[in-house]
Amino acid sequence: MKTKIISLFLVLIASIVQAQQQKKWTLRECVEFALENNISVKQFELDLLNAEIDKSDAIGDFIPSLNGQASLSSSTGLTLNPITNSYENQVLTSASFNIGSSLTLFDGLRNFNNLNRAKLNKLAGYYRLDDMKDNISLTVANAYLQILSNKETLNVIKGQYAITQQDLERTKALVDNGVVPKGDLLEIEATSATQQQQIINAQNALAISKITLAQLLTITDYENFDIADEGYVIPPSDILDKSPKEIFNKAVSFRNDIKLSETNLEMAEKDLDIAKGAYYPTLSAFFNYNTRYSDNAEYPDGSPINFTDQLWIFDGISYGLQLNVPVFNGFSVRNNVKRSKIDVQKSTLQYEQDKLDLESNINQAYVDVIGAYKTYEAAEKTVEARRLAYEYSKERFNVGLMNSFDFSQSQSRLDNAEAELIRSKYDYIFKLKVLEFYFGIPLDEL
Repeated sequence: MKTKIISLFLVLIASIVQAQQQKKWTLRECVEFALENNISVKQFELDLLNAEIDKSDAIGDFIPSLNGQASLSSSTGLTLNPITNSYENQVLTSASFNIGSSLTLFDGLRNFNNLNRAKLNKLAGYYRLDDMKDNISLTVANAYLQILSNKETLNVIKGQYAITQQDLERTKALVDNGVVPKGDLLEIEATSATQQQQIINAQNALAISKITLAQLLTITDYENFDIADEGYVIPPSDILDKSPKEIFNKAVSFRNDIKLSETNLEMAEKDLDIAKGAYYPTLSAFFNYNTRYSDNAEYPDGSPINFTDQLWIFDGISYGLQLNVPVFNGFSVRNNVKRSKIDVQKSTLQYEQDKLDLESNINQAYVDVIGAYKTYEAAEKTVEARRLAYEYSKERFNVGLMNSFDFSQSQSRLDNAEAELIRSKYDYIFKLKVLEFYFGIPLDEL
């Protein structure tokens, strides 16, 4: 019985390991995993916690402060008796206790503006985090498509190599029968060796692209990492039916980098309000309760006063208002206001520049998509023409009307055309997804 349990346990472990090894990551899974585990994202999330603490500090400025103090001292010789308020030669132990509270009633609205700024800073933190996630999503999508491109390239080269092996066997038979010279066989063998080298290079490129994506996902099991390799085709899209201006108008309304720039401008304006608040007087209220104790305190009849009674007998209360009026502070307030005004101007210019950059990027992406699609269409036509030329060359070579060198050149041109078709295909897909991303279409699906 025990042996059966151990066997079942080992089978279960092996199944789990095999399932992990066979996992194929989709683009959506890659994007979601990267956003959950990326170190930079986690750092920005910690910045959000700091922003929340800053907001709590700003709220705390509206709440009255409450502090307590206590002191105990002992002295010998000529000392001031706190009870009689006269100097005496004695050994004296005394204690004092104080509780104080203060509340700012008016400070030029600086507390109010500090709270609003803290709220804006927290909002900016969210925009900054989401902008980071956008960039990571684009990077992951690009790395994912690069793996797909490398996989297709490898499969094409392997297919070409298989055809070359068939040609090699057929040419051997033709050489043995004296139909074609041995030089033709050597030429095809050279082509076969070149393709073997191309397969090795393609395998290395595929492995490197997998490692690149795995690192973006903080996955270290590179050997077992792989993505879903279903046959991807050009995705349907109507994004080019929109004008660049339409795409920009929508992008500027939701893009996190623009929202961040806009929030930074609002924070600069709040900083200016805070700086201006230093021109105004500050009004605060205070309340204090204090009492004391001395070990030589006595009633008029000479009997000592105990500790508890002294706390009530010698206690006192003070309260009132305190007004601070700024008169001259070495130009510091005025200069701080000037600096804040400059910061507002800089933030305004940065906001306008960010919108111009976005519009420029969208126009460039729009042109890139059109150009990439034309390149892809041209590559398709080239492959079709090269394939027909290759088939024609193959027929001529098989009947001895073309030498092996010219036949190899025809095959090489077809190989290059197919490689360019794959490259242009995924280049177009990525640029298309980037343009769609500007329009608010998510990247997690191809």
